[in-house]
Amino acid sequence: MEKKGIDKRKQAIALIVLSAFCFTMMNFCVRASGDLPSMQKSFFRNFVAMFFALGVLLKNKQSLKWKKGNLKWLLLRAFLGSLGIVCNFYAIDHIPLANASILNKMSPFFVIIFSFFILKEKLKFWQGFAVFIAFIGTLFIIKPSVTNIDLIPSAIGLFGGMCAGFAYTMVRLLGTKGENGAVIVLFFSTFSCISMLPFLIFDFHPMQWQQLLFLLGAGVSAAGGQFSITAAYCRAPAREISVYDYSQIIFATIVGFVFLGEIPDMYSFIGYITICSMAVFMYIYNNRSDKENPKVK
Repeated sequence: MEKKGIDKRKQAIALIVLSAFCFTMMNFCVRASGDLPSMQKSFFRNFVAMFFALGVLLKNKQSLKWKKGNLKWLLLRAFLGSLGIVCNFYAIDHIPLANASILNKMSPFFVIIFSFFILKEKLKFWQGFAVFIAFIGTLFIIKPSVTNIDLIPSAIGLFGGMCAGFAYTMVRLLGTKGENGAVIVLFFSTFSCISMLPFLIFDFHPMQWQQLLFLLGAGVSAAGGQFSITAAYCRAPAREISVYDYSQIIFATIVGFVFLGEIPDMYSFIGYITICSMAVFMYIYNNRSDKENPKVK
């Protein structure tokens, strides 16, 4: 029985690393699609995901209807999630790929903050400490100064991570209310596509077939990442595998260097190490806390 649990955990780790690679390729495809509005890129990214989620629900013969009382939380998740994607895509287009990825990966730390205020979950001292140090790490990446031309896109990237953190908090809330995960994805993707339509109609930028191919690739990669990470969390608890999601920073640094010729500066590397170290710290802390309080499991 123990061996079976270990095998499931290994599968979960492999799946979450696969999802990190998929999301890196999504970011790369977004950058490679060229000079297009972030809204337009976001539409195509979610258009593909919408059909994937719909296909899953139809295949499993599940209802497309959300549970009573969940509409307001679904709308909040969809709005903040859509805003987060647009901000992330804007950052991807204007700063190094690894920088945009790590700023977006601040979302788990924002989840801790929002869970404290919205879900009334306890914020322990060491959790607060990890969040504080992680935010110091972002300063090394953003490098706030009037001479830094990347300041605004970096700040927008961090804001996107904050929006994603709020959206994930809503997902967590919806999960406690028994909402179907595929319904959440479908609602979010559909809402995002509809909300982007006005921008697409009034500010549509004609695309070459290569650009369209890259945007569809971004959508397929995003769907692959979403389903991989969902499968991973179905096989093992988040406290055991979430830290492996930060492998995306390694993938992003390699892809950025090989395909885009990007070499992050020393301060950015310090920021990466600081944030990833706090993620590892939280991973160890949560596992130790679960062993001491088995009921939490």
